[in-house]
Amino acid sequence: MLQRTASGPAGCLTVTPFHLEARLWLLLAAIAIDAIAGDPDFIWRRIPHPVAWFGALIGWADRKLNAVPPSGSDRLRRVLGMMTIIVLTTLAFAAGLLIERFLASIEWGLLLLPLIASIFLASRSLHDHVRAVRDAFDEGGLVAARRSVAMIVGRDPDSLDEAGVCRAAIESTAENFSDGFVAPALWFALLGLPGLFAYKMINTADSMIGHLSERHRAFGWASARLDDLVNLPASRLAGALIVMAAPFVGTSIRDSFVVMLDDARKHRSPNAGWPEAAMAGALGLALAGPRRYAGHMVEDPFLNAGGRRDAAPGDIAKALKVLKVATALTGVLVVITALWLQSS
Repeated sequence: MLQRTASGPAGCLTVTPFHLEARLWLLLAAIAIDAIAGDPDFIWRRIPHPVAWFGALIGWADRKLNAVPPSGSDRLRRVLGMMTIIVLTTLAFAAGLLIERFLASIEWGLLLLPLIASIFLASRSLHDHVRAVRDAFDEGGLVAARRSVAMIVGRDPDSLDEAGVCRAAIESTAENFSDGFVAPALWFALLGLPGLFAYKMINTADSMIGHLSERHRAFGWASARLDDLVNLPASRLAGALIVMAAPFVGTSIRDSFVVMLDDARKHRSPNAGWPEAAMAGALGLALAGPRRYAGHMVEDPFLNAGGRRDAAPGDIAKALKVLKVATALTGVLVVITALWLQSS
């Protein structure tokens, strides 16, 4: 939304981010910037990425507050973990609010908002990392592909054959499309920069302390549960966008949609199953299933169990096409919603 303000030269127009319609247009610009520029290495090699700042805060809290004796202290660890994620999320929200209001006080300052928001959208970065796995097969074979896929997944790369590497890359594409792109875009649309910052703090905390290790099972419990909550709407939306992209790789919307509805809840995560099942249906592959992490097996059921299990590098290329189309469809959805709000 463009509106006249009392600040600045008489009659000047400035952008206000405090209405949904305005945030949607700003989000559209952020999506375009991310698609064009991604995460430029030459910048982040010189200064820390903002997510690294979030990670530093989380790591500090983990070292200071999670350093209690492990025996008989799970309740204390859980309480301290709850306090930690509440405080850190509040700090992130407040930082976003301060930056947003500061930019609002500067003539045309909020035109910088899409640039800031684009830093936290990871569709282009995800595409580049997954494409590196696909290219590694051509440049160095399975050994090189294992090294590349280890950059984006947590499972043991040495245990993966060609099909396993390909499935891992494709699953990462689907899951990270949801929590690395759709979710931050959604929270920016709903709450602006404060919502975006708060979401990224929660998501980063989940990735750092929200797992079931002996150290973090209790301390990271609240972070993991909160991450499940804030990703719930985005995961369903991401799955729907992948379903809509299915015809671009030769599959019907119906086939992908049916697999998503039938199999999404089979995943151990309440959210990751939606985009992964949709991707499995779109590519005709069986995804997830038994996997090895840090020396132990995870016996999960397959998503789209009737699909092919012999995923190939060409399937990674198809997944990347789905990613690009689903990202573009996100932009289309933003435009349609903004125009609808404008006309209502």
